[in-house]
Amino acid sequence: MKMNMGGADRIIRALIAVAIAVLYFTNVITGTLGIVLLIVGAVFLLTSIVGFCPLYAPFGIRTCPKK
Repeated sequence: MKMNMGGADRIIRALIAVAIAVLYFTNVITGTLGIVLLIVGAVFLLTSIVGFCPLYAPFGIRTCPKK
C-alpha cells in the first residue's frame, strides 16, 4: 500500500474521529446512529494512521505530494 493521503487530510480525519467518539461517549449521539458513526470514526482514525484510503485508489485520488 502506497500512501495516498496528505498531512492535512490525515489530521482532518483524525479530528473527525475524535469528535465522533466524544459525542458518542457523552451520549449526544446514541442508538444505531451512534454505533454507525462510531464505526465510521474508527475507520477514519485507522486510515489516518496508516495514510492510505482504499476509496481513493479506484478514483486515482492522491492528497499527498508525489515523491
